[in-house]
Order: sequence, then C-alpha cells, then structure tokens
Amino acid sequence: MKKKSELTGQTGDLPDHLSEPAKRALVAANLTSLKKLSELKEADVTFLHGIGPDAIRKLRTALSAVDLSFRD
Repeated sequence: MKKKSELTGQTGDLPDHLSEPAKRALVAANLTSLKKLSELKEADVTFLHGIGPDAIRKLRTALSAVDLSFRD
C-alpha cells in the first residue's frame, strides 16, 4: 500500500480533496486524469474498491468543471 506522500504527483488533475482510498483506487486502475475518467461509465468507476458515493460526487463535480462527464 502506498503512503499518502507516495501518491503525490500520480493523481494528475484529479481533485485533491478525494479520500486517500479513492485516490489509491484510481491510481491502481490507471485513471489519473479527468479525461480518462470521462471515457468510463459512472457505474464502472463505482465498482472500484475505495470509490464510494462521496468520491463519485466529487468526481462528477470535477468533470463538470472542465466540461466533461462520465460516459453515458
């Protein structure tokens, strides 16, 4: 398991305020940018261990801020 400091620089443009488990799950799945996330359905991301309703809400907001969204 990576320490918090080891994730620095690996989370690309993902929101800083995501929980550490959510960040680890996204990094482990090589989802380190909002662009990569926008290529997936929201339902697919929710299956990642460490991604809960709060993380999905934050990711949705971050995607929306850059005119992206989860795939339909």
